[in-house]
Amino acid sequence: MNRTLTYTLSDQTSPIKIEHFLRTKGYSRQLIVNLKKDRDSVLINGNPRYMNERLHSGDELTIHIRETESSEKILPVPLPLDILYEDEDLLAVNKPAGMPIHPSINNYDNTLANALAYYFHEQKKPFIFRCTNRLDRDTSGVTIISKNLLCSGILASMVMKQQVHRQYLAIVRGSLFPESGTINAPLGRKPGSIIERTVDYEQGEPAVTHYQVVKKENGHSLISLYLETGRTHQIRIHMKSIGSPLIGDYLYNPDMEWIRRQALHSHKMSFLHPITRKYMEFMAPMPEDMQRIISYPI
Repeated sequence: MNRTLTYTLSDQTSPIKIEHFLRTKGYSRQLIVNLKKDRDSVLINGNPRYMNERLHSGDELTIHIRETESSEKILPVPLPLDILYEDEDLLAVNKPAGMPIHPSINNYDNTLANALAYYFHEQKKPFIFRCTNRLDRDTSGVTIISKNLLCSGILASMVMKQQVHRQYLAIVRGSLFPESGTINAPLGRKPGSIIERTVDYEQGEPAVTHYQVVKKENGHSLISLYLETGRTHQIRIHMKSIGSPLIGDYLYNPDMEWIRRQALHSHKMSFLHPITRKYMEFMAPMPEDMQRIISYPI
């Protein structure tokens, strides 16, 4: 995957070494190492330059990011792919419930990564799978994939700084009281299990979830949730911890009367674009299996 970026130096940012300037733009150490290996990847005013050379006011710096390899263990497979948005740096995809994010044991050729590998293979483009938010297999909705190492690194930093805003929709049985609040409970692995997590106030990692009841119907409540952190199974465990587990959750609440998977949907993600810095907002409508329980106009 190739990406060309151009920067024009102003009085406020010069003179400065090229490497130092790129670090201010979010270039990782690994990406800078990769650029050093390609003599034509760094140009000042159209001429190849080394990373330790200095930029001056009015200089035009051009960076060519070239990736020629693909993820070796991801088989291209023609699977349904619902792309919400795509540009030179990222894709927003509406992942269906039941599709794993990436290959694993017993899930070698049925994942989102397989579908994307095929999508780029058909365009004769290399593809390395870099996913920003790794949804559980049975969680549907917005998923962000970076198309180059620069975008991936900046997005990862933004997630750590809580600059990527995520809204989920979930369904629980009955009513909640209070109807809005914040769950601040650290999470860790459940003893004896490699999959399950649990609230762990002694050794768990910090986890914060904000929730709000949106609608009540058919003896259920539709909940909107905003995450400050992105721990494994965070929403599923946090809602169970306050006595309102998600319906259909085979791990934490096998209440399968209305739905056969955890009723959880990544509804919206918003952030400043890692490269252009424009405001981006991506939304995926609530899937049909959840709408059958709660009729919600989205």
